[in-house]
Formats: sequence, C-alpha cells, structure tokens
Amino acid sequence: MLSAGERPQPSHAPIDSTKASIMSDANGTNGTNGVTSSTPAQMQHIWVVTGPAGCGKSTVGNVLCTELGIPFLEGDDFHPPANKQKMGEGTPLTDEDRWDWLISLRRAAIDALSPSEANDFHPPTGVVVACSALKQKYRDVMRIAAYGSPSVQIHFVYLKLSEEVLLQRVAQRQAHYMKSSMVQSQLAVLEEPKGEWDAITINVEGTVENVQRNVIDAVVEKLAEYK
Repeated sequence: MLSAGERPQPSHAPIDSTKASIMSDANGTNGTNGVTSSTPAQMQHIWVVTGPAGCGKSTVGNVLCTELGIPFLEGDDFHPPANKQKMGEGTPLTDEDRWDWLISLRRAAIDALSPSEANDFHPPTGVVVACSALKQKYRDVMRIAAYGSPSVQIHFVYLKLSEEVLLQRVAQRQAHYMKSSMVQSQLAVLEEPKGEWDAITINVEGTVENVQRNVIDAVVEKLAEYK
C-alpha cells in the first residue's frame, strides 16, 4: 500500500534521497559547502509511454530508446510475481496492487538519471519508461520523479487505440501473462490524460511505420521547447 509519505504531493513535498542526489547534481553544488558550479544543469527527460495492454508500449518505447539514445525500462519487469499471477488468472489489479509497482518503477527511472558506475557517472539525457498508468493518480505517482528539480521533466506519451484492435493484438500474443479479458478490465478503469499539460496523445491505429514516425515527431517537437 502506498504510504502517506509516498502519495502525490505539491511540488514542495519532501523527496527521497536518490532524488535529492539528482537535484544536488543538477543545481551544480558539490554536496559539502553548497558552492555553485558555473556549469549549467543538463536537462533530463522521463518519457512514460502509457496505455492499456496491446497498445504497443514496449514497441514504441524501444523505438524512442533507439532514436534518443537513452535507456528503456519495461514496466512489466517491475511487477511482483503476485501481480503477474493475478493478471495471468484474469484477475484485475487493484490500486493497492499497483502502488509498490509504480513506486519501484519511479525509483528505477530516477536511478537511471543519476550518476552511477553503470553510466560511468555521466547520466543520460533521459529515460523511456513503458507503464500503463491507466489512472491520473497513477500518473501522479510517476510525476513525483520530477518534483522539485527544474532540470528533470516528465512527459506521458499516451497511445490511443480502439478496443477491437487491442483485443486482437493481445489475442495474438504468445506466452504472455496478460489475457484478452484484462483489456476490458483495463479499459473500464482507464482515465485518458485529457487536459494534462505533460501528456501527448498519439493515435496508433495506423501502420507501424506511421505510428513510429508520429511518436518520434511528437517527442522531437516537445524537446524543441526546451532549447
């Protein structure tokens, strides 16, 4: 269950120590006496590819990963075994099932942007995250990753697709724990990110090539706003 300290808060809310490390680095301080560096902070972006099962989150996420040259996090990998078992049995996940998953994924995104041995202490300009984020409050949990740091921006790329096509795609999957019945349960709770300033909606009814081009164009256009 999401603890009170982890619930979405206004931008002045406390953040975890990993995030504080990002902020310290981004603000150009040395972590000891607060001396400010003359080097400007590198802008970093978290691209959360969202939508129900079958919309193509993993495919689009990998395309963005390659196009932008940044890491990709597959949200399914962060589900605990109990969640996967429930979904495999056709049992919809509850809010309580999703909190720890969302928090783990959020922390992984923060870690990917932090200096570490894995990136030779030269963090990337961003990270792509595939995460269904069906409800606004789920997206709010992910938004905490960028709270309090002007050098970290989060964006949601919502992949919009009809129920008929979603069901067809999921039915064609081999050896995947997500069953067709789960699509209907996800659509039943889906809250499309309408009016959310940090969300981009992409219609993915077209060909793979057109969809990929539309997503890349939309992301490049958004990045241009920060130059």
